[in-house]
Amino acid sequence: MKKQELIHLHGLLAQVRNHYEASNATDVDHERYDELGVRPTSIHKSKTEHKRAVFALADGITGEMTAEEQPVSATAD
Repeated sequence: MKKQELIHLHGLLAQVRNHYEASNATDVDHERYDELGVRPTSIHKSKTEHKRAVFALADGITGEMTAEEQPVSATAD
């Protein structure tokens, strides 16, 4: 994946985080992401730094969603 594509993915995940927090009225734990200090607008940061930030952000989002997981009935479709 090219750096530009990774930065775009980073921005999309940041939007998912914001939307999830707004719609669920809960803050997602992003301590690891915040410690990195890399934001989608940090275009001067390296590709590796953005990759770490993307993984940290994705882990925080999916971790929160997994914690709230509710069973879905087999007839949900």
